[in-house]
Amino acid sequence: MSVKSVIEKIIGTYSDRELKKIYPIRDQVLALEDTMAAKTDAELRAMTDTLKQRLSDGETTDDILPEAFAVCREAAWRVLGMKHFPVQVVGGIVLHQGRIAEMKTGEGKTLVATLPAYLNALTGNGVHIVTVNDYLAKRDSEWMGKLYNFLGLSVGLVIHEKDNAARKQAYAADITYGTNNEMGFDYLRDNMVIYKENKVQRGHAYAIVDEVDSILIDEARTPLIISGMGDKSTDLYVQADRFAKTLKYKKVVETDSKVEVEDEDEFKDYDYIVDEKAHTAMLTPQGVKKAEEAFHIENLTDPSNMTLSHHINQAIKAIGVMKRDKDYVVKDGEVIIVDEFTGRMMFGRRYSDGLHQAIEAKEGVTVENESKTLATITFQNFFRLYKKLAGMTGTAQTEEDEFQEIYKLDVIVIPTNRPLARIDASDSIYKTELAKFNAVIDEVVAAHEKNQPVLIGTVSIEKSELLSKLLRKRGIKHNVLNAKFHDKEAEIVAQAGKAGAVTIATNMAGRGTDIVLGGNAEFMAKDEMRKQGFEEEMIVQATGFAETDDEEILAARKTYQEFYNKFKQEIEPEQEKVRQAGGLYIIGTERHESRRIDNQLRGRAGRQGDPGASKFYLSLEDDLMRLFAPERINRVMNTFGMEDDEAIESKMLSGAIETAQQRVEGRNFDIRKHVLQYDDVNNQQREMIYEQRDRVLDGEDMKNYIINMMNDTTSGIISLYVGDKQAPEEWDWEGMKDHMTTVFGTLPEETFDFSEHELDHMTQESLKEHFMEYILQKYAEKEAQFGDMMREVERILLLRVVDQKWMDHIDNMEQLRQGINLRAYAQRDPVVEYKFEAMDMFEEMIASIKEDTVRHLFHVVPQTRIERTQVAKPIAENHGDDGTVKKQPIRRKVNIGRNDPCPCGSGKKYKHCCMEKDQQQNA
Repeated sequence: MSVKSVIEKIIGTYSDRELKKIYPIRDQVLALEDTMAAKTDAELRAMTDTLKQRLSDGETTDDILPEAFAVCREAAWRVLGMKHFPVQVVGGIVLHQGRIAEMKTGEGKTLVATLPAYLNALTGNGVHIVTVNDYLAKRDSEWMGKLYNFLGLSVGLVIHEKDNAARKQAYAADITYGTNNEMGFDYLRDNMVIYKENKVQRGHAYAIVDEVDSILIDEARTPLIISGMGDKSTDLYVQADRFAKTLKYKKVVETDSKVEVEDEDEFKDYDYIVDEKAHTAMLTPQGVKKAEEAFHIENLTDPSNMTLSHHINQAIKAIGVMKRDKDYVVKDGEVIIVDEFTGRMMFGRRYSDGLHQAIEAKEGVTVENESKTLATITFQNFFRLYKKLAGMTGTAQTEEDEFQEIYKLDVIVIPTNRPLARIDASDSIYKTELAKFNAVIDEVVAAHEKNQPVLIGTVSIEKSELLSKLLRKRGIKHNVLNAKFHDKEAEIVAQAGKAGAVTIATNMAGRGTDIVLGGNAEFMAKDEMRKQGFEEEMIVQATGFAETDDEEILAARKTYQEFYNKFKQEIEPEQEKVRQAGGLYIIGTERHESRRIDNQLRGRAGRQGDPGASKFYLSLEDDLMRLFAPERINRVMNTFGMEDDEAIESKMLSGAIETAQQRVEGRNFDIRKHVLQYDDVNNQQREMIYEQRDRVLDGEDMKNYIINMMNDTTSGIISLYVGDKQAPEEWDWEGMKDHMTTVFGTLPEETFDFSEHELDHMTQESLKEHFMEYILQKYAEKEAQFGDMMREVERILLLRVVDQKWMDHIDNMEQLRQGINLRAYAQRDPVVEYKFEAMDMFEEMIASIKEDTVRHLFHVVPQTRIERTQVAKPIAENHGDDGTVKKQPIRRKVNIGRNDPCPCGSGKKYKHCCMEKDQQQNA
């Protein structure tokens, strides 16, 4: 037993200790039950105004919590027929405190969220309840919306099909339901608008995140990206794919370094190596030579061949690493990503940096154009915008360290309302995958014969289809739920608890539908309505919760209720039969890299005190065991001299497997932290740019700001042509005059006419003051030309320049990041190097914004039609991929500036590296 376990046994776990502090608050809420029950509907509703007034009078949300929770609890009973259990009140307090409540499946998290949502909505600052998909957001907003509306609060819904006006109205509501993607994209879009009134969000006060581990952990490796149309040809992807398919590759569990690959004799017959652990593919020296021959070039690693090298690298990754029916599916001539955590198809999402195009070329479908990033943010930095953040899920404790380090959120495990009756059996480990699957089929057949429903979890489409084939051979009727057959997902999951039902599903994370023992009356009633000829839209209305006076919908709701009551009665004996058979039986066919995903699968059984069972069947050929499990597992299996069809069950082996999972979780945490380290640099810059945009949008008078820009630009021009020369006679006056004229237009001749006495006493500062005198005169003339329009002209020009420069900067930062890992070869920390380079690039961008804004302002004339227009039109919203950053030099699409990072990848600035050599070549 570990030291931590011994201490927890003596003083209790962290959750136990925190719950002791929360129980007195819970008791205050419960003590008000009779008081609230005695109130009329009108009196209960009036409590909302009373509580709002108390907040206005100086009380805090903590002060009014007992009354607010008690009001919400009583209203839920009257409106929804549900009253929060004491443990649900505890969960609500945890959420209000800005923490994560871990509550088991079936414990009613949807209802729990109403308590802190109601309380915090009373402040008037808005509450966001974030869910994983549109279906849940719509369902919960309508269902719980009846409760909020009863108490006088407004409810909004943000889902994909809502237009801008509807979104703005939704965010203006007291409580807003929506998905993480939509809310994140709305934030990015708000910072691309050209008028303040086009913004839809009104701040980020408090968010409750449902399935918090799915959103803040699983989604955190991939940033949100709004992109515009790129202009690169796709021909090279096809050529690179054609070449890559002629190469031989070898799979290895892990390669320690590039040097090792080059030196190993075992790799000499292969063109590239696929590292299964790191999910990377790398050309061998032989592969590089073949590429140089195939594309008729001398040196593939030369900076001029960077683009070709990049396309070949993505082509070998697409072929060697990315697996069809696991990482993606091909449907209707389109490559669609499969979410590794939920098994769902991710429509509209594309791998970034050309990987998606490489897969399209591999699969022989149309290769789409690459896109240009217009705006981007990671989920970590989006959710850290909220002043208070909370979350709920069935599985969070295994990632507690990450929640604490990244989001400053602690995890409190809430006890179940009824004791957990599920029996979790030890893992059975086999030598071969075939022996494992045969054992799984035997176990399914045995459970099926006694009417016990079985849910089989797999990690890929390929494995689910193999199991389906084996079950068909044994004559067992079953349902398959994977990315290929997702259309009836909710219905298949809901009916997985029927007597004798067998369901195969890839990854059960975040499904959002409870498995009810004996069958789900709601879905049976819907099915009956379909048979009766009801249209699908009417069935949705009939089972929805939105207020309506439409007679047709009301009639459909009555029909639905009749069917529901009928099936509810019919399945009661069925439920008892399933309970007697042992409840839902969960069979896992492979351990996931994350213990949390395994726990989510297990958590489908044993809801609300129901009986249930779970067991995992593993083999030494499973990816996790093969890649990450300790060698001693193999030794133990061989020591026992076990046959292929024999299994071993051992606490030591199960512990070793869990240790392997912890190692993978640690590695994945490092990957996410690595992504965040880079985005934290971007985030500081993003906040500064967005703050500047807001000042423009808010109509702030920009005159002083523009004058400061003129000052800074003038100083910058003087400094550029003075350099380190002390004597004014040595300054580049001709270059300075040309540059000043380019920016400020034609200035009076005397601007550049100096006497010997003036030159003798001239400093850079005095020269700037001299120039500014003439520049301000010209600025005053420009003000007189535009009159009342001058301030709006300044805002328009500044907005345009900021947006264009920021988009180019995002592009340059991404290219910098792709090349920065080269610095590791020089024993320098890439992240530290990235911070320094990014800071230089940002300063250059700010200087460029100032100069360009001033230049446009001094050249615009009143006859010019000038109005606010969007710099670039978004065409797609998607997540980037989490592929390994490529080790290649920085590539710039623009002319290289003196202070830009040198494109050779040395890490030096261009002026200190290859500038002189390039100038000689161009001469």
